[in-house]
Amino acid sequence: MREYYELLGLSETATDGEITERYYALKGKYSEDRWLDGEAGNEAARKLTQLENAYKEIMASRKEKRQNTEGKSSYEEIAELLKSDKLSEAQAKLDDCNDRGAEWHYLQAVVFYKKNWSNDSKKQLEIAMQMDPNNTKYRAAYDKMNAKNDYEKQSAREERQNPYAHEPLPDEQMGGNACSNCISCCYTYLCIDCLFSLCCGCR
Repeated sequence: MREYYELLGLSETATDGEITERYYALKGKYSEDRWLDGEAGNEAARKLTQLENAYKEIMASRKEKRQNTEGKSSYEEIAELLKSDKLSEAQAKLDDCNDRGAEWHYLQAVVFYKKNWSNDSKKQLEIAMQMDPNNTKYRAAYDKMNAKNDYEKQSAREERQNPYAHEPLPDEQMGGNACSNCISCCYTYLCIDCLFSLCCGCR
């Protein structure tokens, strides 16, 4: 969203009136310049298209925030719904969002993860990282998910190679000994669950 404001030459604290005034001023300029010869005209035409999109996205985002009676952004609401495992409500709000930037794809990844759709979740995280490559939250979630997937693949390979390796001994059946692999497994799952639960706030 920040890049849209930069295109208008304004900060995110600008009023609706200031945004609209700057939009029409730039629209008039680019509309005239697009008739210039050569690259200057082509560049003005591109700027005009970018301007139209930026103004539309900014005003749509502001409208969503005004409609929220608690004064929270849509992403903050979705994050809270996810922390409460209200996946259907979170998905509905994601579907209604007009601004589908990096944070939108991150939150969609969280929804898919909580539904155990690992591949879809991973794809959404990859999109989020492409859109915001410097975001450490997205990278950390992606790395944890890869670690979880690697652990599952390794466990599956070991099971195929030695299907009797995990047969419980008599004392284990009675609960007298804990499987050492359970510690590693639980830790891996706990890490990624905590990451998605605690870090899905709007950035």
